[in-house]
Amino acid sequence: MTDQDSAGALAGVRIADFSRVLAAPYATMLLADLGAEVIKVERPDGGDETRAWGPPWHEGESTYFLSVNRNKDSVVIDLRTEEGQAQARDLVASCDVLIENFRTGTMEKFGLGYDDLAVEHPGLVYCSVTGFGSGAGADLPGYDLVVQAVGGLMSLTGDADSGPMKAGVALVDVITGLHATIGIQAALVHRAGSGVGQRVEVNLLSSLLSALTNQASAHVTTGAVPKAMGNKHPSIAPYEVFATADRPLAIAAANDKLFRNLAVALERDALAEDPRFATNSARVAHRDVLVAELEDRLREESADHWFATLSACGVPCGPINDLAQAVALAESLGLDPVVEVGGPGRSSPVRQVAHPIRMSRTPATYRVAPPVLPVAPGE
Repeated sequence: MTDQDSAGALAGVRIADFSRVLAAPYATMLLADLGAEVIKVERPDGGDETRAWGPPWHEGESTYFLSVNRNKDSVVIDLRTEEGQAQARDLVASCDVLIENFRTGTMEKFGLGYDDLAVEHPGLVYCSVTGFGSGAGADLPGYDLVVQAVGGLMSLTGDADSGPMKAGVALVDVITGLHATIGIQAALVHRAGSGVGQRVEVNLLSSLLSALTNQASAHVTTGAVPKAMGNKHPSIAPYEVFATADRPLAIAAANDKLFRNLAVALERDALAEDPRFATNSARVAHRDVLVAELEDRLREESADHWFATLSACGVPCGPINDLAQAVALAESLGLDPVVEVGGPGRSSPVRQVAHPIRMSRTPATYRVAPPVLPVAPGE
């Protein structure tokens, strides 16, 4: 591995990060892990608001903030002042990328809009992250919970008893951050050939609709409106959660071969020959009967027993783990899910979830823990 390789695939890329909370900071952390230099601009009255989002806390710091801000430097700039706006323009002049997630029009008010900056910096890649776009939805505040509600995700999550449910994490923010990451890198590749930057726009609602994939396709192609089905799959059976002797087990027998393997492993070979279950379409049509047949057998043993037995037969399955069990599983598989990252002003390293992308020549690096909020000028 050369020195260039060890510096990361994005070494030499400098990013002015005017974002806060989750979607855009997640994007800039991923880019920083891959070698980009990220300068996080924070407001003087407390910085990124997630610094105050706790509990839980780690040595007085919000674990929320820590989750998406490693490998970044932090500067405090008051964008409401002319001096702060001049500081920001100086910073942008030295950067390849600017990312922001203010409400539409805010950066223009500060003299930091794309049209203004692109005149002086034609190679600038300028990424804006909004809730509902920069057009008719510009005035709508973009919060993950709200977008999960209005974007259809909550209508598909939960069941008849629970009613609509949000996902257990701000999933739309994360997906949008991934889209921002892809857009920025695509714009950098284009700039490498053309010398010209461009504006990249992503929004939470469009990101969610794209991420709804098969469910959204079912609607736009047929007009059907999918409903919440709990842990069931609308098009595949058995592909859901089953009761066992102790805790629930997820089974994903997504084709006829896997279903036959499942039937044999459960010592219920006849199920695979039953016309009601011989094909996926037939199994979906007779789902309730099939589930009863399978659970009658599955309840005789523990989830861990079936995990081992079915996995040995090539049937995709797994018990419902809590986070501690999930991390332990990743560790047992050699995935190294946790890293320790030190940094200035810290007496001990911060434990963090590792970058998910593995690269053979330019792996992610963990150079510095999330920054402690610097003292604002004049304080």
